Amino acid sequence: MKKYIYLIIVLAAMQSVFAQSKIGTTAANFLTIPVGPKATGMGGAFAATGSDASAIYWNPGAISRIDKNEFTASFSEWLVGTHFNWFGLVYKLSDNDAIGLSLNQLDYGEEDVTTVENPNGTGDRWDAQDICLGLTYAKNLTDRFSVGATVKYIRQQIYHMSASAFAMDIGLLFHTQLKGLSIGMNIANFGTDMQLEGKDTKVIVDIDHKASSGHNENISGSLDTDTWPLPLVFTVGLGYEVIKNENWQISTDVDAVYPNNQSSYLNVGGELVWNDMFAVRAGWNSLFKEDAEEGFCGGVGLKYDFGGYFTKVDYSYNTMKRFDAISKISVTIGF
Repeated sequence: MKKYIYLIIVLAAMQSVFAQSKIGTTAANFLTIPVGPKATGMGGAFAATGSDASAIYWNPGAISRIDKNEFTASFSEWLVGTHFNWFGLVYKLSDNDAIGLSLNQLDYGEEDVTTVENPNGTGDRWDAQDICLGLTYAKNLTDRFSVGATVKYIRQQIYHMSASAFAMDIGLLFHTQLKGLSIGMNIANFGTDMQLEGKDTKVIVDIDHKASSGHNENISGSLDTDTWPLPLVFTVGLGYEVIKNENWQISTDVDAVYPNNQSSYLNVGGELVWNDMFAVRAGWNSLFKEDAEEGFCGGVGLKYDFGGYFTKVDYSYNTMKRFDAISKISVTIGF
């Protein structure tokens, strides 16, 4: 157990590095878009809870604690007319370990290509989208301590250009000896840099245009674009079950989030569940964050258990300061 305690201490110490504010210095920022209406309805405070398939995103170490296999499909209208979708599958290998598959997609849509000469369109269209594919494994090392990791392939594409990277998430979940209190930690998007490449960087160059003879004025060349790191995020969370009996469950959660591309902040939230069927959630996202866009969050959930399997529908509503509020909805099947 000592080596796991040492690992937790090292992860906690790294927060001072991750907390540096470097706004606008990372690529693939769609990786920080929160997933799952249950979590977003609680203000994004979910690292120490992770009680459904969306834990793949919030804390991969939590999926081995899920009781059944789960498949979740989540949809939302994101900012300025874009669409954000997330799909996750958790499959229990045994009572103590599980694997997960996930897909994030941010679709920017498509538009006509216009130029100065053709302001009404050239007849061509451009599109853009971001995707992330993840494979997760988690294991209960003891009756209280779990660890998990996700390996991800990330790709951003706009028109003829694209960039890709590989990354890893590492999550820990610890149920303390104080009844109802849990601690979660997660490091997300530790990986390679991204660099745009494509046919739009191909050029024809004349290396020595001053030479009167013996030179080639049609040499193929390529422009190098800058490399950009991924949005590295360290999260530590506390979750506490205030009440848990046959009819009622009340829980509260708080996450401290330390990204490498903006200021650190807190997410706080809670959930009230009646008879394991109906849930009401509320929270606040990005407390103490400089120029925070996010704010109050709320949501509801409805679950029906058929015995061998269950279905669940969740909805969340997240307010924004300058943009329209964001609604998320998901459908989950447990089997």
